[in-house]
Amino acid sequence: MIFHPAIIALILSSIFISFLMTYSSYFSFLIQRKWDLKSGSDLQLTLERRTYLVSTILPYVFAFQILSFFLYIYTADQLHTLFVGAMCAAGSLYVNSYGYPTLILKGVNFLLAGLWLILNYVDNRGYDYPLIKKKYAFLLFMTPFILAELILQANYFFRLRPDIITSCCGTLFSGEGKSLAADIVALPSLPLKVAFYLSMFLTLLSGIYFCRHGRGGYIFAGMSALTFVISLLSIFSFISLYIYELPTHHCPFCILQGGYGYIGYPLYLTVLGGALSGMGVGILSPFRNTKSLSAVIPSVQRKLALTSVLLFLIFTVIVSVRMLISDFILEGY
Repeated sequence: MIFHPAIIALILSSIFISFLMTYSSYFSFLIQRKWDLKSGSDLQLTLERRTYLVSTILPYVFAFQILSFFLYIYTADQLHTLFVGAMCAAGSLYVNSYGYPTLILKGVNFLLAGLWLILNYVDNRGYDYPLIKKKYAFLLFMTPFILAELILQANYFFRLRPDIITSCCGTLFSGEGKSLAADIVALPSLPLKVAFYLSMFLTLLSGIYFCRHGRGGYIFAGMSALTFVISLLSIFSFISLYIYELPTHHCPFCILQGGYGYIGYPLYLTVLGGALSGMGVGILSPFRNTKSLSAVIPSVQRKLALTSVLLFLIFTVIVSVRMLISDFILEGY
């Protein structure tokens, strides 16, 4: 293992989060079976007190879980100087077989943690804990992902060896390879440009419609998820080319470095935030008719939809401006 402050912080925080999630899972199981707000039993009172405690602690835990996604990428990028052949986080993550699976799982947990925070926020504004079983069932669903992240991340960091020769991003994200990344960067850029701007337009349109009329929440959430996927593919396929001004450099990590103005951070923050906020609208839609939340959920959904629209719009503006001012020309544009 390479001793680095960020590595130690990530491992210790993962252990702490996993411990709390394991405890919360046991507690969640009890809630699913024993929760009865009409009961005045000792068990019910104990569950209510623990609910308050867990609901107070977990938002801070999940806030760090969300931040750990970017800390993990930043750490991998900082470590690239220790490995022969690595030029950025792409090479560091390729040092062993656990780097990229950990990154993918952290991205999944980023979205899951954000969705749980939305559910928890809304539930805490209801006088009768209306979503208590739903949000703790969601915790049960999340726990295996959090534990898997701990295992994969620990294996990645503990198996790091400075004497390993790895591959550079130019090799990993080359259209001539046979990996999934190679298949993505080989996607034709013009159709993907059309798909990117069309999906973004439809997402913004559906978001504005929802903000004005309060209808179409599922459509907007679905479009947000779809646009998120298309945006990530676009970063691989053509957005990165305009940033690097090179026809063969498709790396999604070099854009996080200072040489490119750290432009990757606002790009990933806005597209992730836009997707999370948009999907949050959908996850709240089934509970709009809940009596104690009938005045709460529509307001929260509109704020989420507005946030999503603004973040997706900022992402589109950053990408479009970069494409316009770049000296690089791709397919005549």
